[in-house]
Amino acid sequence: MNAQQEFSLLEQFNGRYDFSFIGNTMNYTENGTGGECIIQTSSSAMLDFPPEYQIERAYLYWSGSGTGDFEIKLNDVDIEPDREYPMYYTTAQGHDLRFFVAVTDVTQQVLETGNALYTVSELDVSSYFVPPSLYCYTATNYAGWAIVIVYKDENLPLNQLNVYEGLKNVPNELSITLDNLNVIDNEGAKIGFVAWEGDSNLAVGETLRINGNIISNPPLNPYDNAFNGTNSITGATNLYNMDLDVYDIQNNIQIGDTTAEISLTSGQDFVMISTVVTKLNSQLPDATITSNEIRTYCDAPEIELEYTVYNFNSTEFLPAQTPIAFYINEVLVGTAQTLNDIPIGGSEDGVIVLTLPEGVTENIEILLMVDDTGDGTGIVTETDENNNTHEVSFQLLLSPDFDSPDNLTSCNIGHRTAVFNLSENEHLIRINPSDTISYFTSYEDALANVNPISNLSSYTVQNEFPKEIFVRIDNENCFSITSFFLHIRNCPPTVYNAITVNKDGLNDEFHIEGLYDIFEDFELHVYSRWGVLLWKGNNNLPKWNGKVTEKNTIGSKNVPTGTYFYILYLNDKDYPSPLQGYLYIIK
Repeated sequence: MNAQQEFSLLEQFNGRYDFSFIGNTMNYTENGTGGECIIQTSSSAMLDFPPEYQIERAYLYWSGSGTGDFEIKLNDVDIEPDREYPMYYTTAQGHDLRFFVAVTDVTQQVLETGNALYTVSELDVSSYFVPPSLYCYTATNYAGWAIVIVYKDENLPLNQLNVYEGLKNVPNELSITLDNLNVIDNEGAKIGFVAWEGDSNLAVGETLRINGNIISNPPLNPYDNAFNGTNSITGATNLYNMDLDVYDIQNNIQIGDTTAEISLTSGQDFVMISTVVTKLNSQLPDATITSNEIRTYCDAPEIELEYTVYNFNSTEFLPAQTPIAFYINEVLVGTAQTLNDIPIGGSEDGVIVLTLPEGVTENIEILLMVDDTGDGTGIVTETDENNNTHEVSFQLLLSPDFDSPDNLTSCNIGHRTAVFNLSENEHLIRINPSDTISYFTSYEDALANVNPISNLSSYTVQNEFPKEIFVRIDNENCFSITSFFLHIRNCPPTVYNAITVNKDGLNDEFHIEGLYDIFEDFELHVYSRWGVLLWKGNNNLPKWNGKVTEKNTIGSKNVPTGTYFYILYLNDKDYPSPLQGYLYIIK
């Protein structure tokens, strides 16, 4: 059984970056050389960076024989893994062996500690070496640790640096495909490995190839013994059963390459690789885009979109006139382009008005794509061609539905004045119970939602008929505006047909409710039982108090108690016929 885990890109750095290793073995001597099968639980290594090196990332790896020790210390700080990589391996002789690699991000600790002696302690795998131990018998007893450090230096050229993780082993052969590369100039290109359990005295068919070409670093790493307990950074040859090796790969990866193939062969030596780091000169921009704000109006067929184009994860400026495409529900609705060269780490803001496609629904998906000419193709080569899009969901602002309000009519209370209850038809207007309704005297106020009418139940209007009232219906996002008219009418007057002419101040006059100052052209005639005209009145004369004002045969100025008759000419188009009736006078 041989369980291996494929390599994948852990993190990519674009800019003036490089990498280095520190670490140490826990083995007293190389295994398989006849020494005692014991191992240390701690070891140390020195970090001594120049002041111009700015540490960007630090990953601590530790590995050993057995199923693993995952509680260790780094400079007396407790460490637990972020990730674990187990290895199950069956030898040609049928021996089942297990190994492990663990990793955690220690960037903050290294930044705080800086240049110092780093010690990994309490890494204890000794329980696997108790006789009779298969690890001692097969010379696979080991443990060690390494810190992979990515740093920035403004004196470096612009590079693309990739950190890959996985776990693969030989014998007999292993292959690793590195992707996400983007090579512009291969000058100074290099590759680094963190490898475990290699033996310096086993050089049987052990070759390391990049894209089919054997690479070496003699005399430290000869072509036939690539992993032999060495540290390319320090030149050490006593890193027993682990390797921290760096190789020059110039002319092995070509300009324009996006992948590289690593292959390792071994006829005997058991070697595991857990980490690969590449540094390539790659002066490329990396365009990304985000939306900032979307503005629209109720039922508007357009939206205004603010966006930002970034050039953050890059090693070169993003050129002006980089195309941008905008899609709504997969339909191209607009294009734009950057106006200026965007520097490394820089950005540029833009704004565009997009017309919604026909048939767009209430909920829409807006796709922003930088370096897109409008058909999905780009014109700029980038460090990452797969991060050019940004998608945002957006809900259109739709005006609330409503039923058209009815006009309101109220009675004239005098001098063409009427009082209205504006909210009496509110329940007929509103369709959604959660909508709110407000009333205004002008469309402009309704649109701006200012100066609403406050006295809804007794809104008084004089001489402004027909008067238009504007209704604003609001939901949580939008609003609608409609209107209705206020009308006035002269309602039928009410005749009180009894008069007590006793000068007590109560009911001393012929009172007709809703007549005076309403039917301003009315004429009122009062007759005796025999049809004799006794009195004529109009809107400009006092009410009748029982006195005779017309020539008659009654023989008195004050009428006696009795029944009399009236004819009321309203002289109103709505009342073409006069009102007639009787009244009774009591003295």
